[in-house]
Amino acid sequence: MLPELLQTQLAELDINDFREVALREALEKHVETYTLIKLVPWAARRWKCRYRLMMGDAMYDAQSVTEAYALGLLAALTTKKTQTQESEH
Repeated sequence: MLPELLQTQLAELDINDFREVALREALEKHVETYTLIKLVPWAARRWKCRYRLMMGDAMYDAQSVTEAYALGLLAALTTKKTQTQESEH
């Protein structure tokens, strides 16, 4: 289950299907490449997360695969929205 704040942020960007597969497919529509890593136990304890999603020069730490995809998608859509707004001005 995604944190409520993350669901709200995605809903504001017209993403309302919070299932893992739907979020992965949406992410793949907006980014060329990404890497999802399941952390080994010692790393998970150190960084207090179980998964790490890497896109470009950014990393997103998450407790679940669903959350990792959601964080990446939110970042991609937010960046795209900002770039669109800047090009309009």
